Amino acid sequence: MSGLVDKAKNYVAEKIANVPKPDASLTGVDFKKVSFDSADYIAKVAVNNPYPHPLPICEIKYTLKSIGNVIASGNMPDPGSIKASGTTVLEVPVKVPHSIIVTLVKDIARDWDIDYELDLALIIDLPLVGNITIPLNRKGEIKLPTLSEVIWGSKDEAAKEEALKQASKETKKETSK
Repeated sequence: MSGLVDKAKNYVAEKIANVPKPDASLTGVDFKKVSFDSADYIAKVAVNNPYPHPLPICEIKYTLKSIGNVIASGNMPDPGSIKASGTTVLEVPVKVPHSIIVTLVKDIARDWDIDYELDLALIIDLPLVGNITIPLNRKGEIKLPTLSEVIWGSKDEAAKEEALKQASKETKKETSK
């Protein structure tokens, strides 16, 4: 009898091990804005769903480190779902208090950026299997805005707006022909 139970356990374990699982990657960390109490960043996560139905995301947990020190950590409960049979890009907001940024002066003064390491855990609910955690890690640099970019906006943003205006004008010309 115990042999039959062991065979059943092995069969189920083998089937679950071969179930395709969603995969994810951290595509970047970008500066968003500065407020009176913090600097806001956005971590972008691309999640690929191999299933023909959406999958709920239970939670996203993150820890942002710089020079080995934790500068921000938190979680994002119930951030939504991953679309069916495709890739969903999630934006995880990360707030870094100004009091922490002051401790990073050595790193910032060297090259006007923050060298970072982001650890992120994406917890997804797979039907029949249960919750799975996809651990992600990324190291990189966050370029800080100059004072003029904080006041008047980024050159990249202005260039993007100009490109959109130009594309809109060209589309109008083509449709009027």
